[in-house]
Amino acid sequence: MFDLNDIVEMKKPHACGANRWQIIRVGADIKIQCTQCQHIVMMSRRDFTRKMKKVLEKAADSE
Repeated sequence: MFDLNDIVEMKKPHACGANRWQIIRVGADIKIQCTQCQHIVMMSRRDFTRKMKKVLEKAADSE
């Protein structure tokens, strides 16, 4: 599904015009950061799964 540091696409683009978001916190709430303007948005896991379109890039394993 999605993990920390994945790059995701949301259904609606951000006001800056970009539609690539990096997941920077995963828990009961999800925190995402716009890859273009660095704006941070926090939303519930339920809202996030409803608004996410697809995972564009999986995070590289740091092992």
